[in-house]
Order: sequence, then C-alpha cells, then structure tokens
Amino acid sequence: MTKKTLYLISCAAPPAQRLDVPIRAAQQAGWDVCLILTPDAYRWAKEDFEGGIEALEQRTGHPVRHQYKLPSQPDVLPPPDALLVAPLTSNTVNKWAAGTSDTLALGLLTEGIGLGLPIVALPHWNAAQNRHPAVPRSVETLRTAGVTVLLGEEGFTPHEPRQGDLDAYPWQAALDALPA
Repeated sequence: MTKKTLYLISCAAPPAQRLDVPIRAAQQAGWDVCLILTPDAYRWAKEDFEGGIEALEQRTGHPVRHQYKLPSQPDVLPPPDALLVAPLTSNTVNKWAAGTSDTLALGLLTEGIGLGLPIVALPHWNAAQNRHPAVPRSVETLRTAGVTVLLGEEGFTPHEPRQGDLDAYPWQAALDALPA
C-alpha cells in the first residue's frame, strides 16, 4: 500500500517548537509527512528547534519548504493528499480566509480549498485575539469552504494572553480529524 502524503503547514506560534510531536504521530499513522513553514516559523525552527531545519528534514525525509520555488525549479515534494495547518495563527487565518497567497504556506492552503483537498486546521491564539471581530468571521468563512477548523471543545480553546500551556496543545485531535 502506498503511503498518503500529508503537508504539515506550521505558523509561528509556540506549539511550532514541538513539531517533532505531530510529525512522529502522523508517520506512525502511516502518513508521509512534508513540512511547510511560514517565513517566521522557518526562522524559529532554524534558530530555536533542537537540531534546526536539518533535524526536521531528517525526521520527514523531505526538504522543509518555506518559500515559493522559481518556475524553472522542479517540485521537490510529492503532491499532498491532505493538509494539516497547525499551529494556525490569527494572522494566517485572516489572510487565508481573505484568499491571500503571499507566502508558500498561504498559497498551498488557498489552493487546497480549490482543489478540494481535506484540510484540518488547529488554531493557536489567545482569547484577546479570538475576540477580534475578524477572527470568528475568518473561521466561519473557512468552515463554509469545507475546512475542518478545530476551535473550541473539539480542538483548541484560546487562553488568556501569556497563559498558554504548551503541553496542552491538542495535536492528537488534529491528527484524528484527518481522513483515514
């Protein structure tokens, strides 16, 4: 049986410091994992992740992507069967819902909706950001477009600013929401 390919798309939020957790769990569930980072998440991984980008590339067996390739360059990743965006920031959710594609991560997410790919999004933002009127509108826009946004009881519950618990981030809920 051929493995399905999962694009794990991560934004710069504290759970991105533990990307080895979802990568290992998805691999154990039979996924071939390719990691896509927003530009800031790439900077975090490069500077703060133990072993840096090289460790993540060794873990996945693929290059870690964070920017668009040139048109003359070949694709280095297999095409995705599903997308998991985690952690998803309030910045990215608002840009994604608006159809902005100014980064590779956003371009893949925006295109993924149009391609009808299964997409699971696991947010990570605080309660103050959650109260901004754009955030619930963006979440609803994405849900209407078919994205599984795990916000609230079924996934991530926003915490008060500077009171997050990195160990409580529900990676497994996101992995369980992926298609079998």
